[in-house]
This record gives sequence, C-alpha cells and structure tokens, in this order.
Amino acid sequence: MKLGKLLWGAVLSALVLAHTGAADLSGQVGIQTWTLRNLEFDQVVAFAKKQGITNLQVISKHIDPNSPREEYLKKKAVLEANGLRAYTFGVAGTSLDKEQNRKLFTFAKDMGIQLIIVEPSDFKILDNLSELAKEYDIKVAIHNHGIRSLYGNPAVVRNLLKHLDPRVGVCMDAGWITSTGMDPTKIFKEYEGRVFDIHLKDKRVEKTQGEDVSFDTHIGEGQGNIGNLLAELEKTGWKGVLAIETDSSEFARNPEEFVAQAKAFVEKSTR
Repeated sequence: MKLGKLLWGAVLSALVLAHTGAADLSGQVGIQTWTLRNLEFDQVVAFAKKQGITNLQVISKHIDPNSPREEYLKKKAVLEANGLRAYTFGVAGTSLDKEQNRKLFTFAKDMGIQLIIVEPSDFKILDNLSELAKEYDIKVAIHNHGIRSLYGNPAVVRNLLKHLDPRVGVCMDAGWITSTGMDPTKIFKEYEGRVFDIHLKDKRVEKTQGEDVSFDTHIGEGQGNIGNLLAELEKTGWKGVLAIETDSSEFARNPEEFVAQAKAFVEKSTR
C-alpha cells in the first residue's frame, strides 16, 4: 500500500513539474502595432498600458528605423518609462544591398531588439541577412502572407532555412497559414524549433465562384484551430511572443474589443 502511494505521489509530482515547465502563454502575449495602425505613437503607448501588454512588435509608423537616431532613441526611452519594450520590428523592408540592411541591424542594436521580422522580395536577400544575423547575433524571422507570396508555402521556407544561419527562422502568421487551408499547429511542428515569433491571427475562408476569399475573425472564432496551436506551444514550452494582429480595417477601428477578446481567449485556453 505504501509503495502504491509513493508511486502515485511520484506521478503527481511529475505532472506538476511538467506543467510548471510549460510556457506561461498569458504572459507571452504581445501586440503587432499594425493592429493599432489608426493610432499615433503616444496613443499606442497608452493603449498597451491599458491592456497590460508590455511586448510591442512595432511598425514604421510608430518607430521608424530610418528616422534620426535621436528620434527613435527618444521613443525607446518613452517605452521604458512606461514599462514597455519594442521586442521586435517588422515587417522590415530589406535590400540586395547588404550595407543598406546593416542600418536595420544597427537600429535593432540601438533599440535592444533581438529579433527582426522580414519578408524579402528576393530569395537572394536572405544570404546577406543571414550573414548580418550572425555578425550582430540578432535573430531574423521570415514572415508569410498568402499562398501566392514568396514565403506562403511552408515547404519552400523550410528548404530555405536549411541553407541559412540558425539565427534565421520564421515569424509564423497563423491567420495567413489558415487562409491557405493549412493547419497552423501542424505547420508549427514541421518547422522543428525554427518558429521565433507568431502573429496571433485567425481567419475564415469562404468559397466563391472564383478564388477563395479569407476574412479575419476574432481569435478562436475562425478556422485556424488556434486553441490547438496554443496547447502545442504550451506543451513544448515555446518561449516566443504571441503578437496579436489583425488585417481587418473594422477590427482596427475598434482595437480595444479585438485585443481584449484575444487576450481572454489565450488566458482561457492555457489555464
């Protein structure tokens, strides 16, 4: 009897340890400020504080890497004073000119950014980005749009990654994966640890007489099975940021409701 109790206690302890080691996804929620594209920088700061979100993936409207250094450092100071951080920038413009791309990495270094989101217009650009990622020890994540984009097919991206520095990985946009009819959870697994960032987005696809059309939904209400993705992230202890994002102009007009529902979905799904 004592042995049985000891074994049962060991099982319970293992389960507790396993759960403790899982990612605390509710603490990993951030926001892609494209969701807040109708707001100015100061409004974004106020919005993030109100929503209790500290991790910002900023677009150039809010912090421009091509602006004078003193200007973007001033914005960095504002973020820090409000308990916020720009953990990444993107989707960043890139060039075949390595020295032009170097400016982006210098900006990232100045800002304390360890990850840059890109979607290069030419596969050749990835070579110099890979070299810069290694030189600066700053990660680069390839973003995907629809299936017709260069990086819309995950099989293509996986093949590219084989030839690039391990610091180059993926910013997996769950919504655009869903728009292709693929399963974000399955795609996440197939990237085998190379997903550095996730755009937390959901979509539904409608059949038409022509091409299928996809529309943004509230997180968890589309066809992306986002709950399954969150469960997989928690199980594997994924440490990245879930950047809430929407392409919907309607949701962007009222981002408070959209973001609040997204946060609530994550919290409910990972309790």
